[in-house]
Amino acid sequence: MPQTDAAAVALARDGDSEAFRALVERHGRAVYRVAYRMTGSAQDAEDVVQETFLKAYRQLSRFESRANFSTWLHRIAVNCSIDLIRGRPHRETPPAEADLQFGEQIESTDAAGASPERLMMSTEVQGRINEAMSGLSPMERAAFILRHFEGRSIDEISHSLGLKVNATKHSIFRAVRKMRIALEPFVADA
Repeated sequence: MPQTDAAAVALARDGDSEAFRALVERHGRAVYRVAYRMTGSAQDAEDVVQETFLKAYRQLSRFESRANFSTWLHRIAVNCSIDLIRGRPHRETPPAEADLQFGEQIESTDAAGASPERLMMSTEVQGRINEAMSGLSPMERAAFILRHFEGRSIDEISHSLGLKVNATKHSIFRAVRKMRIALEPFVADA
């Protein structure tokens, strides 16, 4: 298995299917995580992952080795997610799934020791986060997820989304503002 993405990409370009498999194994979970947070559905996320790696394989010759492979792959994943979201019937929201965790950082460290009131509040907050995330535009959602869940830099996000830096900052700002408004009742009560 190649040690670096650059080595794996070079081998995959030459037709080495094992090298591409290594890239899929190395980046598959991260792509799934982004797709899941973007679409709100495990099934849609799996479709996006498959489409992402299919497009990446087909466009491998267009990948510029001076770029970061994971950033390039994230851009494909975000675009596939946005295409899927835009292809949904108008006003359709992502299905509510019991395991949807937009706010994974909110999880209780010891659920068994938490009071019933705290567990109920956590469930309420999680529901509000899910609702707020579904209220973001696809581009705002992508920018917010890449920044606040994936920890990507503004430059990486702008490259991933194909936006200028100022447009990226503005998308993140709008998303944060909408999230703050949606979550304000919980912050005021804290």
